[in-house]
Amino acid sequence: MKVVIAEKPSVARDYAKVLGATSRKDGYLEGNGYQVTWAIGHLVRLADAEEYGFAKWKLEDLPIIPGQFKLSLTGDAGLQKQFSVIKNLFANATEIIVGTDAGREGELIFRYIYQISGCNKPFKRLWISSQTDQAIRDGFAKLKSGTDYDNLYFAARSRSEADWLVGINATRALTLSSRAKSVLSIGRVQTPVLCMICARYLEHINFKPEAYWDLYITLEKDSKKFKARHPVAFKKQEEAEAAHRQVTDTATCTRAETKKVLEQAPLLFDLTSLQQESNKKFGFPAQKTLDIAQDLYEKYKLITYPRTGSRYLSDDLYPKIPGMLDVVASKTKFTAHANLLKLSPISRRPFNNDKVTDHHALLPTETNPSGVSLPPEAEKIYDLIVTRFLAAFSPPCEKEVTGLDFLSGGLLFKASGSVILVPGWRAVEEELKEKDDDPADENQKLPKVYQGDILPVTDPAVIKKMTKAKPIHTESTLLKLMETAGKELDDDELRQAIKNCGIGTPATRASVIETLFERKYIDREKKKIIPTEKGLQVYELVKDQPIASVSMTGNWEKALNLIAEGKRNYSQFIVGIHTYTQEVVATMKQAGLAMPGAQNPKVEIHEVGKIGEDLVKAGKGQYGTFIIYQEKFYNVADKEPTEITPEIAMAAIEAKKVQDKEKAALRKQNLVAKIGKRYEIRNGQYGLYVTDGKINASLPKNITAEVAATWKAEQCKQTIAYYVEWKKNRDASKQ
Repeated sequence: MKVVIAEKPSVARDYAKVLGATSRKDGYLEGNGYQVTWAIGHLVRLADAEEYGFAKWKLEDLPIIPGQFKLSLTGDAGLQKQFSVIKNLFANATEIIVGTDAGREGELIFRYIYQISGCNKPFKRLWISSQTDQAIRDGFAKLKSGTDYDNLYFAARSRSEADWLVGINATRALTLSSRAKSVLSIGRVQTPVLCMICARYLEHINFKPEAYWDLYITLEKDSKKFKARHPVAFKKQEEAEAAHRQVTDTATCTRAETKKVLEQAPLLFDLTSLQQESNKKFGFPAQKTLDIAQDLYEKYKLITYPRTGSRYLSDDLYPKIPGMLDVVASKTKFTAHANLLKLSPISRRPFNNDKVTDHHALLPTETNPSGVSLPPEAEKIYDLIVTRFLAAFSPPCEKEVTGLDFLSGGLLFKASGSVILVPGWRAVEEELKEKDDDPADENQKLPKVYQGDILPVTDPAVIKKMTKAKPIHTESTLLKLMETAGKELDDDELRQAIKNCGIGTPATRASVIETLFERKYIDREKKKIIPTEKGLQVYELVKDQPIASVSMTGNWEKALNLIAEGKRNYSQFIVGIHTYTQEVVATMKQAGLAMPGAQNPKVEIHEVGKIGEDLVKAGKGQYGTFIIYQEKFYNVADKEPTEITPEIAMAAIEAKKVQDKEKAALRKQNLVAKIGKRYEIRNGQYGLYVTDGKINASLPKNITAEVAATWKAEQCKQTIAYYVEWKKNRDASKQ
């Protein structure tokens, strides 16, 4: 049987329908020579630090840099059962076809499952950007070798391991050194986002408004009055008043320019732009919008895959658009516009294969919404997506824009206005605009004025205004900033590396923001995002560190792009990350010590007696009661310092010795045998291997631990030599 693995059940069903695998089994679909199974997102992850023996947080353990990363299954028994299904299918497969998402993270999801399953069979790769039946058929007709995507996997693995190393070590270093009462979470994405929020907040509250004065005149023609403004604001009121006195009773038109402007329709939604719009219109948090969209996709089948980063469609979807218009026309509020669009050729503007990433832009599906009962909030999001779909395929909005210049008393005044001639896309979607308190609004309706016209001036006025601070971030503006992060970077290569990705991904940006809420770094005031005292404190500590800068993500993305292109290798990148991890631990320790109370915690220590000739002391710190004996610290559970006696202290010391021995035994647990002075046989994550301390070479599957333990040094040497030769030939075949 050919085994196909998709990233999620819904995609597996799409594949199975096209392949003819219609028989439902436990955890997969079968038929026509195929077994189609699925992961459930990141089914396998990098193991936590606790799984390396670092359950307790200690400064002396940092940095934690595993020699070889372990993989671990995520989730509950149900997810682990699904992994068992995948593992068994792989074991009996005649061919494995990878159908996870076409991108870096999709590749990583499969490779981690493949590795932890112990499978070593070759596999083929399905690489498609659309989930239509035709796109799936075309993709299966031109499968590629899985090894073609090895570099992409190494880029994904590099990103995953680097985030683990920096995040875990920086978080523990800052939390422990500062003696904080809760975790001070630090990460490559969340920390720059926190800094964006804090920097804007501080800029806003520290902003000092400055007064300025604008000079306006009111003009009239054909009984229509309109306003014109002097283009330069005055910094002093007396200067504005002096200019006001120059104005005469008439103004001469020196320029009258009218032109037609085409305002193109907005692009389709990706996830980030949908979250921005729903936050503006409904005040929905980003995570709430994502949750609703996921329900519309999985539960109600009304929209396409929501976690997309593209705002364009692939060409193969073009024939599907009329059918989608028929479906949305069944909803009364959209009937007229959908039917109108069907009368003209379908616009090609939303289509661009080069700008489609892992998934195309958000679309309504061919599921009729009339037969679906949606909760009110879900209906709002669905209507928002349909409205944007109709707008994106609508013709441009045609406007007539007029600009007028006048001279009065030697002073220049300008007026502008616009009139919509053909609404186009605006007939279905009104553009959101911030309210403007400027009396000379550019959309005012102007009479027909010609160059040389002399018009009467009435009501010249000086109006005092105040400069305004940049607004405090909302989730909408923050999402936009995350999406476009890096555009201000001076380094062209770094700016280029993240210009199409920003920081975070469309699928993770909402969870990054939610993490900041969960960590009590930020809070909501209606739509505004306000940093807490804790958030501001962390910001002050890390704002000048590389981990707080968007440029670090730029550097990483630049390196990861080179790895994906085969121009840089995984080892080079990770060695650099190891060095940076050591640096970030040192800087976070220093930053933590700068926090109030970190250097001089109020801990009272008193003597409780002696063990032999040595004094025993007891105290209570952040992590509970402890004793000090022979300059070493020991924790004592469920006791107050005043309850400690030499006998209780001795029991705690002995218990710690037993615990240390158990840990040492665990560390040696994977050692099968020492062969001579140079070689060791070990039992690793992927089975038995021999190592000389520099190179790890897997042993053949038929070699048991008992057999390996009898090996001689020469057998170890030969196995490593064979491995080196095999790797050399494999790498050469990729050139």
